[in-house]
Formats: sequence, structure tokens, C-alpha cells
Amino acid sequence: MAHIKDCVDVTVDPHQYAYRKNRSTEDAISSVVHTALTHLENKDSYVRLLFVDFTSAFNTIIPQTLVQKLTTLGLSSTLCNWVLDFLTDRPQSVRIHDVSSSSISLSTGSPQGCVLSPLLFTLLTHDCSAIHPSCLIVKFADDTAVVGRIANNDESDYRQEVEHLEGWCRQNNLCINVKKTKEMIVDFRRGRHLPSPLYIGGTLRWKWSPASPGAQAQRLYFLRRLRRTGLGSLSPDLLLQMCGGERPVLLHHRVARQLLGGREEGSAEGGEEAAAQRTVGCSLPTTTDIYTSRCRKRASCIMKDPTHTAHELFVPLPQAGGCRALRAGPPD
Repeated sequence: MAHIKDCVDVTVDPHQYAYRKNRSTEDAISSVVHTALTHLENKDSYVRLLFVDFTSAFNTIIPQTLVQKLTTLGLSSTLCNWVLDFLTDRPQSVRIHDVSSSSISLSTGSPQGCVLSPLLFTLLTHDCSAIHPSCLIVKFADDTAVVGRIANNDESDYRQEVEHLEGWCRQNNLCINVKKTKEMIVDFRRGRHLPSPLYIGGTLRWKWSPASPGAQAQRLYFLRRLRRTGLGSLSPDLLLQMCGGERPVLLHHRVARQLLGGREEGSAEGGEEAAAQRTVGCSLPTTTDIYTSRCRKRASCIMKDPTHTAHELFVPLPQAGGCRALRAGPPD
């Protein structure tokens, strides 16, 4: 894996945010949100977002197709032949206790659990990019989002982009899971009739559901167990880290309830937070503190990385440690 990375330009796919240093799901999400909100500042504009889900993406890699792309990227024939040999005629069997099945040979896909597999998949999909300037394709591993910036009700470029993506998937043996593929239309204008969903192998429907509180309840349960088993002498800071550090579960659950249910912070969220504070033995940071600290941390990391797609959005201030966003954020 290290040898391949030394031979391939890591910026070959700037909008692939998986398996790269200083990249995360936050960067992928913020890229989509920033692109959408920036476009919505224009007159007579709206955004179509297509979230594509693939079926067993890593298991559908065709080694010969991958090797052709590796050759195009500049890898030596020796290394390409090694990868081809690594992915073809792989014996596989199933074992339960002392009973093993007969062995079969696989020449499709990449072994799961192998550190090389994620890199090979990202190199396979490096040429999955937008063909129209008004569209953007953002990826995190096999999670793919198509952003269509629509102006003056002209969706021709966006529809061609979706058709091109579908054709690219057929050529690269990737199957789109239509049931999990969702489309969302974002339009800030009031009183406007939204266009109908797009079709791609079937009707694309989208819906939102509140986040499940199960993960938060489980986390609080384990914290209480720690108290009861004599480990209550642990410092509040350590327990706070076990509770989630910056309490992402609480934060996500609260935001989901506000957005989906139209409910403001109420007794349910307050009760969850109060239970966590009683168990930990100290106050949890506020939502504003979490937001501010995370924004500053991410901005600092982006400013230090000139290869990051959002690097040009920040400029340093004369004061030490300060930064300023070139664009202010969502429209009023």
C-alpha cells in the first residue's frame, strides 16, 4: 500500500475524502453543504442532491479493469501484474468450528480486511467525476453524492450527469442499489412547486427519520456499570471521553429532533443530558462550545493543507491563530 501511494499522486481525486490524511466524513459533508448553499445565493436557483448507494462495491472489482486504470495512473507493469495476481484465483472456504467447506477460487472483488483493498477501490473510482461545471461528485469510499446546481429551471446538465454516472457504473461493474439511493431537492424559495424526483432504474424516493436514542442509552448504561463495579474513582475527564468527548450522539440526536420533529430543546433532550452529567460527575460542554471548537480545529487543519479542496476558502488574519472565511455561510 505504501509503495503504491508513493507511485500515485494522492491528489488524483480531490473529492474522494476516504482513506486520506486530514480528510473525514465532515469534509465530505461540508463540501456538499458549502456547494449547495453557495449556489442558493443566486437568483432563480435550487439544488438537487443524489445520494448513491452501491451493492457490495468492494466485491465487484474486476481486476483487469483495475489494472488498466493503474497503468494509466503511472504504475509500473511489474506492480500492476503483482496486483492482478493478488486479486485473481484467490481460494476461499467457510469454516465453522472443525468443519470446513470445499474451496472455491475467486477472481472478482478485493479481500475484505486487507489494508490494500480500500486504496485499490479509490483508485478504481478516481475517474468517477463530474463532466459538467454545474455539477459536483463527492465521495467517501463508496458513498457517492451528486450535487446538481440548477439555474433557471434548466436540469439538462444534472440529468446528463446522472445518466453518465449510471453508464460509468455499468462499465466498472458497480451495481446501484436503487432502494437505498435517495434524492433530495433543496429550494429556499417559498410557494414554489418542486420538480418531480428523477428516475434511475426505478423511482427514487427520499425520507428522513429521527435518530435512534439506543446508542446514547447504551453509552449511559455502560457508564453506570463502571460506577457500580468500583471504577467510580475514574476522573470526570476520562468518563467524559467515554461518554463521547464532545457528545456527538447527544448532539446528533438533538439536531435530528429539532429538524425532523419541529421540536425545540425540551425535556427529553434535557433529561438525557442531565443523566449523562450526573453519571460523569461534571458538566458537559454546550452545543455552542462544541460547534466553535470543532470549526476552529477543522479550519486550522485545512489551512495547513494546501491540497485540501477547502483550503482556498480561508485566509489567515494578522493575529496569531486567527482565520477568516472568504464566504460567510448560508443565505438569510
